[in-house]
Amino acid sequence: MDKVLWEKAVAFHGHECPGLAIGFMACEAAVEKMGIGTSDDEQIVCVTENDACGVDAVQALLSCTIGKGNLIYHGTGKQAFSFFNRTNGKKLRVCLKPEKNKGMDRTQWKEYLLSAPVDEIFTFSEPTFDLPERARLFNTVICEICGEGAPEHKMHLQDGKTVCVGCFKSYSRGW
Repeated sequence: MDKVLWEKAVAFHGHECPGLAIGFMACEAAVEKMGIGTSDDEQIVCVTENDACGVDAVQALLSCTIGKGNLIYHGTGKQAFSFFNRTNGKKLRVCLKPEKNKGMDRTQWKEYLLSAPVDEIFTFSEPTFDLPERARLFNTVICEICGEGAPEHKMHLQDGKTVCVGCFKSYSRGW
């Protein structure tokens, strides 16, 4: 484990915890198995399946961020991260093995995560989905109800008016 990088992740996140250690080690695994580093634009993409502490490690260490469009949230709740390298086409899904922390308190679990080989704590597979397209810029459209602007791909048509997600009244009959 690279202690300097761990301290960088801790400084970004605000404290040490097992969740941060999961994300830290997922990044270490991606670096080791894919040969990736930080991403100044969208060369490296991470699709995270959770919105927990480990995502902060991905932001701090690999420079994948929602703002750049190379950190994408797909909320399955799993401690899983899919990494893509746009430069060479490599891709890898890293998923925490279940129930490894039985009988450990938080400190023991964190220490175990930071010291165990990545192959012991994660399963590795190819993502089941394709590399997401690059981030695009969209025209801003004004909601005819609230008057606020939103990108055109987020707008809906309702009662003949263009409305934003917040003003849209969803309709469903169970399908």
